[in-house]
Amino acid sequence: MGDIIENENISADYSMKYSDEEVLLLDDAKLLAKPNPLRVEMNTLVLCTRGMAQFVMNGSPIQLTEKYAFICPSNTSLSDFLFSPDFEFKAILITNKLLQEFLHDKMLIWTEMFYIRKQNLLSVDEEEISLLGHFYELLDHFLHTTKPRPNKTETIQTLLRSVFLCLCGLLEEKANTDEANNHPKRRNSEILFREFMSLLDRTPVKFHPIEWYADHLCITSKHLSAVSKSYSGKTAREWIKERVVEDIRYYLQSTDLTIKQISTRIGFPNTSFFGKYVKKNMGATPLSIRTKKECNQLEP
Repeated sequence: MGDIIENENISADYSMKYSDEEVLLLDDAKLLAKPNPLRVEMNTLVLCTRGMAQFVMNGSPIQLTEKYAFICPSNTSLSDFLFSPDFEFKAILITNKLLQEFLHDKMLIWTEMFYIRKQNLLSVDEEEISLLGHFYELLDHFLHTTKPRPNKTETIQTLLRSVFLCLCGLLEEKANTDEANNHPKRRNSEILFREFMSLLDRTPVKFHPIEWYADHLCITSKHLSAVSKSYSGKTAREWIKERVVEDIRYYLQSTDLTIKQISTRIGFPNTSFFGKYVKKNMGATPLSIRTKKECNQLEP
């Protein structure tokens, strides 16, 4: 699986390529045995359909059994795998870029569950297992098919987005249940990080210095960065840049706005500064990203 588990043979034999390895499907437990530990660079959804697995995630023990899904954000360390002889699972892994494209305004629930509450196991019933399983099989079919199919890329994108929107719905139900059951009051720093991410996600113009966000939260930028790093592993500046870059990509590839209009809407003082920012952080000019969108899509 390439960079995910540092074994160049796995990518050719087992992973199913979508675009530039932005999506992987996995259902063979043997691939998790080596190397140990492994670094998961993608956002991961694992549905256990049979048996049991034990492993350690970032130092914390996890036990995954039937009727549970395991979800973890990118850049997570997994180690010490133990499987029951009958263990079966289906896993979908996608990059941060695709996750943000698919969820967009629903990213807050993802952040809430995995960076703030740090809840990585989700109970799923028979209907949800069946639904997620059907999505997986359809994805497997379209990623493997050699027969030319009209709208293949759009179909795959729709299936993937449906999977993660369905997952977000389950996460929202769990969050609401926790609140209804008087979930223990969070520490001030947890509340602060949640408020920062909420402010970032609901702010139309995100291209502001960290001081702008800190002022709105009535704290210092140093304190905001420390809290963000503590709860998510990313600094506040990294979160801001990630969201700005995603907005840029969205407006360039999904709207007909001009480069100047996009630059103004996102909050840049002029198109020259905008172009330099895009080139530095996205590796190409705004025009190249817009005109070469097909390079980020699955080839027929």
